[in-house]
Amino acid sequence: MASADLDLCYMTATEAISKFKTKEISPVDLMKAVIDRCEAVNPKVNAFTYTFFERALAQAKKAEARYMKTDGRTRALEGIPTAIKDFHSVKGEVTTLGSKIFANTRSDNTAPTIERLFRAGAIMHCRTTTPEFAHSGTTKSPLWGITRNPWNLDYGPGGSSGGAGAAVAAGMTTIADGTDGGGSIRIPASACGLFGYKPPFGRNPLDREHPYEPILHYGPITRSVADAALMQNVMSGPHEVDICSLRTRLRLPKAFNGIEGWKVALSMDLGYKEIDPEVEANTRQAAKVFESLGCSVEEVDLAWNYGVTDAWLAHWQGLFWAVAGDLYPRWRYEMDPFVTSILEAGSRHDATRMYNVNTVRGEMYKTLAPILSKFDILITPTLCVPAVKADHSEANPDFSINGKPVPAYLGWIQTYPFNLMSQCPVASVPSGTSKSGVPTGLQIIAKTYDDMSVFRAASAFESAKPWLGNRPGV
Repeated sequence: MASADLDLCYMTATEAISKFKTKEISPVDLMKAVIDRCEAVNPKVNAFTYTFFERALAQAKKAEARYMKTDGRTRALEGIPTAIKDFHSVKGEVTTLGSKIFANTRSDNTAPTIERLFRAGAIMHCRTTTPEFAHSGTTKSPLWGITRNPWNLDYGPGGSSGGAGAAVAAGMTTIADGTDGGGSIRIPASACGLFGYKPPFGRNPLDREHPYEPILHYGPITRSVADAALMQNVMSGPHEVDICSLRTRLRLPKAFNGIEGWKVALSMDLGYKEIDPEVEANTRQAAKVFESLGCSVEEVDLAWNYGVTDAWLAHWQGLFWAVAGDLYPRWRYEMDPFVTSILEAGSRHDATRMYNVNTVRGEMYKTLAPILSKFDILITPTLCVPAVKADHSEANPDFSINGKPVPAYLGWIQTYPFNLMSQCPVASVPSGTSKSGVPTGLQIIAKTYDDMSVFRAASAFESAKPWLGNRPGV
């Protein structure tokens, strides 16, 4: 691929829209370059379930015509190539959830955030892979196989929005959407060297398939903080299908103020995690970046423990059984075996066990709230390791970090506790690179519903340690 075309593929949405308006490039130019990149790279990465290249080009031509008019009536995401996760309903399209069960099922509705992206002019040229029912931090499924990390094909891109992360990192889309129920936006953002944002519960509306679900969040996966703000301004706000969506709509600015004088709390391990030395080194270097921005950084002890893991698992397993338990008798032998184990565990939970999850939430917040009151933000590694291998098994009894055994399912991620603390906004920003070539990530957490502080901190960090020039060699 020519250098100029590759530059188009790695252009941010913010820059592309600016160049569309000055007519330096057109949406057709961008879409053609992205499609060429998809055809060249996706056979190695396997990030897509379905593609819509001809239709996307036709839509790009319509967007081009809008920019050619002189009245300036273009929409917020007019002509931007956008990857949509194959877990999110799109009316009239097959939405498989990574499962053979839904291999031929067409959705009869479009998820609210996706609908808003389309209405803002975003063009869906592909659907991205997800593990079956989005159950995992790795992206592989019985229906679509293994998705690989473009930074190192031996490793996975994270999950469950792994196809989205791989697509953005490999230049196969400009922006992507994801869902985050245990880290499914932040895990691939970390492993793929991107910005990922889990909004606070209620900021972005949920789909109608998961009403009142507090741990689930729709959000953006992008190359830049500004692109995520652009997407958030489109996706957020109250919606008639989601009673939990907040009435007050937050508008994020195009640029953010600095953070000089801020107090930053650092928790390396949340009180109970084992952290890979490369991840720790990159995290401590990131802390120094905040100090260079005029912040003070203090290490704190959250004093959390594996009871947090148990609580999240109880909620997750119960949720799975509630939404898919009726499918279990017919499909159990054609599902991912780990999915069947989640369903079986969920079938055994009673109301008391489920409600006790809230008790754990309360205990967690007893130690988190004083920290968030004293400090402007909390930072912590996104993952305990840079990434796991592409064929990682969640059932592996021998999985370890630093020679110490940890759970293969959740032992290598630090995201899911903040799904239990769902009202806290959380972002993942790139913190460095590991010897394997796989990036590492840093979580930025703020007080409940304080999205602005997360974006201010992330924007300042991005300015001090820019990552846009980093591209995988795939």
